[in-house]
Amino acid sequence: MKAAAVLAALAALAAALTVGVGGAGAAAAADECRGLQVCLPVPGPWVAIPARTGAAPASVEFELRCPLAGYVVAGIDVRLADPDIDVGFRGETGSPVGPGVTTARAVLFTATYVGERRAPTTFRPFLGCVPTSGGGGRALTSTAALRPTRPVTRRVAERLVPPGGRVRATAACRARETAVDASHAVAFRVEAAPTRAQLGAVTATHRLTRANVVATATAAASVPGRARPFVQVIAHCRKDAQ
Repeated sequence: MKAAAVLAALAALAAALTVGVGGAGAAAAADECRGLQVCLPVPGPWVAIPARTGAAPASVEFELRCPLAGYVVAGIDVRLADPDIDVGFRGETGSPVGPGVTTARAVLFTATYVGERRAPTTFRPFLGCVPTSGGGGRALTSTAALRPTRPVTRRVAERLVPPGGRVRATAACRARETAVDASHAVAFRVEAAPTRAQLGAVTATHRLTRANVVATATAAASVPGRARPFVQVIAHCRKDAQ
């Protein structure tokens, strides 16, 4: 009965998340929970990939997070608006490869458009989250080299961009941290992929300082409010020496 109660609670939460992203009755799930007996599906928004402007392909980073504390990512999937989009995610080093070691509560997706068109496109990430405190232990070995750590922490901020409006979103590093890199993304909380016109109607830039990253986003008045565009800004913060 306990397992059944957990599954029922997860189903209710998944339904609430689906309504929040795409409206009541929207079939948001992909294959992020395939093979997982207990799994909370988390559908992400449609994330805009900007149009390529030079020889290099266009790319974007976006972080998606399990909504409940104590959950880690055990499954990942994506849906694409264009077959020429390559999507990967950052996995941390460690053994065994698995939830709680390779992944944590949040996943950073990187999407790159490698086609020839010079127009914005979009992808949608999905997470399958499981209730666990982490992966298995690892044996200690003697070595003169340093073990990998996590010297960089992501600080994330998001702001809705109203039609015809302009907003600023700030991701700030904490005390004894320094911002060493940054990125931003524009996304849409809708079920169907946003149109090319909608993708091009929301623009954003960001500015990096030592302490934070400030993104400025603007939406044309033609963007419908139901598209719910928002900007996400990520600061990559390095821990300062004590």
